[in-house]
Amino acid sequence: MAGRAGALAGWVALAAVGLISLAPLAALLAQPGQWPQSYALGVLHFTLWQAALSALISVGLAIPLSAALVHRRFAGKQVLLALLGAPFLLPVVVAVFGVLAVWGRSGWVASLLGLPIDIYGLPGLLLVHVFFNLPLATRLILQGWALVPPEHLRLCAQLGLGWRGQWRVLGAPLLRASLPGALLVVFLFSVTSFAAALILGGGPGATTVELAIYQALRLEFNLGGAARLALLQLAICRVVGILALRFARPVGFGAGLALADISLPRARWLVWGDRAILVLAAAFLMLPLLAIVLNGLAGLPDMPAAVWAALARSLGVALGSGALALCAAVALAALLLRLHSRTARGVEAGVMLSLAASPFVLGTGLFILLNPVIAPARLALLLTGLINAVLILPILLRLFIPALAQIAADYGRLSAMCGLTGAARLRHVTLPLLARPLGLGMGLAVALSMGDLGVITLFAAPDSGTLPMVMQRLMGAYRGNAAAGAGLVLVSATLALFYVFDRLGARYGHRI
Repeated sequence: MAGRAGALAGWVALAAVGLISLAPLAALLAQPGQWPQSYALGVLHFTLWQAALSALISVGLAIPLSAALVHRRFAGKQVLLALLGAPFLLPVVVAVFGVLAVWGRSGWVASLLGLPIDIYGLPGLLLVHVFFNLPLATRLILQGWALVPPEHLRLCAQLGLGWRGQWRVLGAPLLRASLPGALLVVFLFSVTSFAAALILGGGPGATTVELAIYQALRLEFNLGGAARLALLQLAICRVVGILALRFARPVGFGAGLALADISLPRARWLVWGDRAILVLAAAFLMLPLLAIVLNGLAGLPDMPAAVWAALARSLGVALGSGALALCAAVALAALLLRLHSRTARGVEAGVMLSLAASPFVLGTGLFILLNPVIAPARLALLLTGLINAVLILPILLRLFIPALAQIAADYGRLSAMCGLTGAARLRHVTLPLLARPLGLGMGLAVALSMGDLGVITLFAAPDSGTLPMVMQRLMGAYRGNAAAGAGLVLVSATLALFYVFDRLGARYGHRI
C-alpha cells in the first residue's frame, strides 16, 4: 500500500508541476495584444547582448582560474574553494549592494582612484553577473578536472610534458567537453537575472526582457504587452535550456585507480601567472562580501521596523517553499526510478526544463489567470513560495535520484529479506540514508527562496513585501545605511538557515 501511495504521490507531484508550468503558458497564449515590435527588438537585443558578454567573460576568466586551482597547492585553498560557493547562496539584491559598495560612484575603488565611476547600465550588470557566474563556471570546469584520473597527471609528469603538451593531452579535450555547457548555463542565468537589472539597469538602452515585463505589469498594467514579452522570454529560455541539456556532457578520460594528487610541472611564468590569478579572483569575490559585512554592521541602527516584519514574511515563504519542494522532489525522484528508463529520461528532461522557465514567465501567466478572480496581491506570498518550489525542483532531483538509486541498489534486497516494506522501510532505511541530501536540499531551497526578488515584485503590495523587496526599496530611496543593515540581516538569516539544515542532515544521516 505504501508503494502505491508513493507512486500516487509522485504522479500528483508531476501533475502539479505540469499544471503550474502549462497553465501560465496557456494564459499567455490566450491573452490578446500586439507585439511591441520596435521596443521588443531593442529589449531583446540588449538582453541577449549582456547575457552573451556575461557568459564569455565569466567562462573566459574561469578557464585560467580553474587551471590555477588544479595546478597549485597553497594554504587556504579549501577556503577559496568554499568561497566559490558563497555567491550561489547570496541573495542577489545583497550582492548588488556589495558590488556597488566596491565599484559604485562613491565606492572603494572610486575613492582609491579619486575618479567617479558610473557602473549603472551594462557595466554594472556585467560586474554582478560575473561575480555570480565566475564561481559557477569555475566549478563546472573543475568538475571536468576531477574526472581526470591521477594516473594521467602522473604520466604527464613522468614524460616531462611542457605546458603545450599538457594542453594538447588534457586541457583541450577537457574544455571541448565542458565549455559549451558552461557557456549555455551562464547565458541562461544571465538572461533570467532580474534583481540586478532592476537596480542597475533601466532606461531605454539597458532594459532586459524581465525588466520590461515588470514595467508592463506593475507600471503600465499592459497585460497584452507583458504576455508577449513573457512568451519571448520563454522561447529564449527553452532554446537555451535544451541546448544546455544537449551539450552539458561528462568528460571521457577513462577510469583510474584514485592515486594521490599529482601536480603537473609548470614553467616559472605560468606559476607566477597562477598566483596572480588566484589573488585577483579572491579579491574580486571577497571585497563585496567584506563590504556587505562592514556596511551592514554600521547600518544596523538605521534600519526601520518594517525590516523585521519583512524578515518574518521571508522566513515563512522560504520554509514553506523549501518543505513543498522537498516533498515534491522526493516523490518525483522515487517515481522516476520506477518508470522505464526511456520514459524516466523524458520526464526528467521535461522537469529539468522548468529551470529554464523564468519566474517572471510563470508569475506573469498566473497574474493574468488570477486577476479577473482575485487580487493577486492577496496571494503574493503563497504564489512566490509555490513558484520558488517549482524552480528549485531540477536541482533537488539531481540530489535525490542518485541517492535513492544507490539506496535501492545497496539495501533493497536486504530490506526485502528482513521484511521491511512500506512505512517501516521508509523510517528505518530510506530516511536515515537520505538525510544528508535532504538536509542539503532543504538548505539550498530555503536559501534561494530567502533571496528571491522576482515573483514577489509582481504581486506584493508596498507594505507586504519580503526582506529583499524592502531592501531594494530602501536602496531606491537612497537610504544606503538602512539598506546595508537590512542586507546584513538577510544574508545572515540565509546562511544560518542553510547551515542549520545542512548540519541537521549530516547529524542524523548515514553515508550511503
